[in-house]
Amino acid sequence: MTKTATLRVTLLSLNRFFGFLLVLSSFSAFSQEKSLLWEVSGNGLAKPSYVYGTIHMICPKDYLMTDSTKSTFGRAEQVYLELDMDDPTLMTKMMQTSMLTNGKKLKDYLSEDDYAVLDNYFKERLKMSLAMYNGLKPFTVMSMIYMTFLDCQPQSYELTFTQMATNAKKELLGLETVEFQMGIFDQIPYEKQAALLVDMVRKKEESSKEFEKMVALYKAQDLEALVKLMDDSDWDFNGYEDILLANRNANWIPIMEKAMQSKSSFFAVGAGHLGGEKGVLSLLKKKGYSIKPIL
Repeated sequence: MTKTATLRVTLLSLNRFFGFLLVLSSFSAFSQEKSLLWEVSGNGLAKPSYVYGTIHMICPKDYLMTDSTKSTFGRAEQVYLELDMDDPTLMTKMMQTSMLTNGKKLKDYLSEDDYAVLDNYFKERLKMSLAMYNGLKPFTVMSMIYMTFLDCQPQSYELTFTQMATNAKKELLGLETVEFQMGIFDQIPYEKQAALLVDMVRKKEESSKEFEKMVALYKAQDLEALVKLMDDSDWDFNGYEDILLANRNANWIPIMEKAMQSKSSFFAVGAGHLGGEKGVLSLLKKKGYSIKPIL
């Protein structure tokens, strides 16, 4: 595979991976229920809308799409994902925002030994030198490492919902822009991101097993256990939860309210955005909406 082709695959996986990383919040407000699909009603809405929690990287054998999800999607009049996935400029924007623009390279954020560890891993698992991707931001490289934990070509909920919306001629919209979403990681020191890359590779067996456990808990729709696992994880961005989750959740609520008042809407976002006091479900409930799980 050429460098360009590999980068395109990586960028397509970024949106899936982004939400996967963000399963970091506490689901205390709704932890008694095991569900990924929620109905939003009341508070003057003429029709109910729906919120679905996705995982952005999962093998086809672990992928699940229930009849309830399909039927609620069918009833909705419009679809919102984190990004507008049918935007024809999406790939170009993702490529542009994935590159370091501060005059530095990935190598500048790593010691010589740590760079060698990553380079050897890339040569072993991806059959190419890390030097080919020295201009990428650490977060982009991180998604490539997570891809090596899978023994498959990942299935994407976002791409599935995009295709379903296209087939049903439903309007597809995004809750935020590529520039905003990718820019979030510019607020986390690149040194911290680069160090996390090396730690993931040095402890590959541990990080890979944790990845597998996370997928199993997602399939079980056990949000409480999933959060406990992530709270204990060594591979997250502790200290940056607000910019990764809470602030974005709060920004989405006015967009969601306006959409729901206009049409029955189906929202699909990373599962980490759903729960907790600062999560989407709690924020909607505080606004006066009725929230209930759909099993």
